[in-house]
This record gives sequence, structure tokens and C-alpha cells, in this order.
Amino acid sequence: MGLLSHRVERSEIKPGDHIYTWRAGYAYSHHGIYVGGSKVVHFTRKKEAGTGGLDSAIAVSSLLSQGSDECPTFPDCGFQLPDSCVILTCLDCFLRGGALHLFEYGVPPAVFLAKLRGGTCTTARADAPDAAVHRAMRLLQNGFGDYDVFENNCEDFALYCKTGLLPAGDDEPGGIGRSGQAASAIGVPLAVLFSTPFKLLAAGPLGMAAATAGMYCAGRYITDIGVRKDVVKVEVENLSAHLGFRRAKVQESGKKHSEKAKRLLPLKRKRER
Repeated sequence: MGLLSHRVERSEIKPGDHIYTWRAGYAYSHHGIYVGGSKVVHFTRKKEAGTGGLDSAIAVSSLLSQGSDECPTFPDCGFQLPDSCVILTCLDCFLRGGALHLFEYGVPPAVFLAKLRGGTCTTARADAPDAAVHRAMRLLQNGFGDYDVFENNCEDFALYCKTGLLPAGDDEPGGIGRSGQAASAIGVPLAVLFSTPFKLLAAGPLGMAAATAGMYCAGRYITDIGVRKDVVKVEVENLSAHLGFRRAKVQESGKKHSEKAKRLLPLKRKRER
């Protein structure tokens, strides 16, 4: 167990494990569910122009450029339904030359807070490995909604496969999903912002840094799926209805904002005259 993340060897992973690899020099990580047979089900952007998703298409194309008509590891690598963001690839294409890491579940709060990066562990308990594989394969055929970096990303997908937990509400768009990466990305600037009033109380730069770090850790912890109170267990067979309800809410909210903007536009023009 590392301070930043938990690196493992390929021989150590088992079907149902939540795995991830760092990309762009540790700028972000890509997550998926290992389903056995050197295959990974993960969540990426929709298929575009015949490619297997933006993230994995790069890996697959790099292998194809070496002279092979198909992925040398797995002939069906890159399987993805046209309107889905869920994709099945081989482990090699998932890793894209990066190191393999294992996401940790059921960690104590002290261990969670000791991790310097989000998206590496959670206090939530995982379900049985076969349940994670079942959910991942089911979502490969039925989808997991639209990809969104902050609200519905690859880590959110893997967390659901392992726990079956989803936010109960989210009536308004623009919320944060279950992803620890999203919470960290938003938490850093917010920590700096909200810790600014403590400048007068902080004893110089060290005090300011301590206040910012405290706000950051607190923000990460309260948004962890194992701590949040707004999550519910959703069976994968009922997930389509759940996602359809959330999508309808977002569309309804967007329609209301659009109608409000139309009503305000004549008033704005009248004032300009």
C-alpha cells in the first residue's frame, strides 16, 4: 500500500478487481473493472468515427500501427456499442504502457485521509467480486449514461460496479459524482478559496499551507461515497430507469433555464433602448 496509490503486478489481480493506471505524468488516472482473461470493462467517451472510444482508441491504434489488423492480445478488443460509453478492451490497451494499480475499498478514515491523491481508495465496502463482473458486463450491453468528467466518469463507473451505489437525487445538473478524482480536482481550488479568510490567523506561509491542506482533506472525506448520505443501492437491472430519470431531470432543468432566458431577453433589450 503506497502513500499515493497501490501498485500491483498483473499476477496479483483477480476478476472483479477495480484497477486503474495513471496518465499524462500522474495528471489523472483511468479506471476499469478487470473481468478476467486479460480483459477490462471501462467507461470512456462515445465511439466516434468508428473508433473504440477516445481513450482506448489511441491505445488500440498504436498496436495496429505495428502491422497487425487486430489487437494482438485480444481479437475483440475495443468492443463498444454505438450509443454506449462502456468499452471492453484487453489489459494492454487499457494500461497503454502504464503501471497497474489496485483501487482499495473499506479503508479506515485515517488511511483515506493519508492518501495525498483522490481516486485511489474509498471507505465504502465492496460487494462480492462476481457482482462487480456481473454489473460491468451488464453495463457493456446497456450503457452507463453519458460520460462527464465531473459527474459521471470512469471512476464513477468502477465504483458503481463494485458497490452498486449511486446518488439518489441530483435534480440539478452540475453536481459532483462519486469520483474521488473529481472531488480532488474541485477540492484544491475550493480549499485555497475557503482557507483565505484564515490568513489573519495563520502563522505565515506554513500556517496557510496547513489550513489549505485541512480544507482539502475535509472536502475529500465528506464527498467520499462511503461517507455521503445521498447514495442508494441500485440494482443493475434497474439502472436504465434510474439513469433515465436523472437524464429527464437534467433536460427539464435545462428547458426551464432556456425558457427563463427567453423571458428575460425582451426586458434586456427594452432597457438597452
